Amino acid sequence: QVQLVESGGGLVQAGGSLRLSCVPSASIHSFNTMGWYRQAPGKERELVATVTLGVRTSSEGRFPISIDYNKNRIYLQMNSLEPEDTAVYYCMATQLLAGTGSTTYWGQGTQVTVST
Repeated sequence: QVQLVESGGGLVQAGGSLRLSCVPSASIHSFNTMGWYRQAPGKERELVATVTLGVRTSSEGRFPISIDYNKNRIYLQMNSLEPEDTAVYYCMATQLLAGTGSTTYWGQGTQVTVST
């Protein structure tokens, strides 16, 4: 069973920055997609960003993902944080299965709280 360990969450003031990291227990090369979702209280889990591995070393968007193949981890750089970004952030990773289909793994989540 693959495990994903997130870190880097915490309390930050609006306008501040945090960098989340996600370290898988398997080689990062075994995944085809990795990324981040978040879930705020009373809301459904929503996509933050994903990246296709082996093709890219980063993603674009408001919160870009970067991939460190040497350290076997990905990062989520969050700048200009707003109170609305307060949520539990989850790392995810997808492996393609032999034949058809895929399986997705989830981390336990890391809390990000943005104060006014």
